[in-house]
Amino acid sequence: MKFVEKYDKKGNFEMTHVIHEIPPVYDDRSKILILGSFPSVKSREGQFFYHHKQNRFWKVLAAVFEDTLPETIEEKKEFLLRHNIAIWDVIASCDIEGSSDSSIKNAVPNDFSFILKTAPIRQIYTNGGTAYKLYHKYCEKVTGFEAVKLPSTSPANASYSLERLIRQWNQISNT
Repeated sequence: MKFVEKYDKKGNFEMTHVIHEIPPVYDDRSKILILGSFPSVKSREGQFFYHHKQNRFWKVLAAVFEDTLPETIEEKKEFLLRHNIAIWDVIASCDIEGSSDSSIKNAVPNDFSFILKTAPIRQIYTNGGTAYKLYHKYCEKVTGFEAVKLPSTSPANASYSLERLIRQWNQISNT
């Protein structure tokens, strides 16, 4: 993971500029593109999406598609492709404090054109409000796709139970 720590004039730590190095998962059968904002510290360390054990993303998808919960990175890739799902993040690089989406500054968006040229994407979904706002700000006009905002699977979104998330995310199974 490439990053540069930034300090203010007094030498106090401010933020870290991080470059997203996790490649997207997709193939020529992907019909859904799910976008997060930017990988968490745990995902950056583990080099895969939603790597934090407390993030409910994989549990939600397994329930929505009535499939086995994938455990390894390879199982997760196979799961996504089996269900015609592409996955990536809106942001290619940014200044960020830890895993805090609310701290994102100086965002540079990812280029989705090669995914959209390769895959017959029917719908783009965002995992949470920050991903939705960033997509709308940087990407919607370029891609020509309106995104559907889904509630965040992050453990920080404690107001949503796992059951409530599954109900909200169930709409992706109809795409």
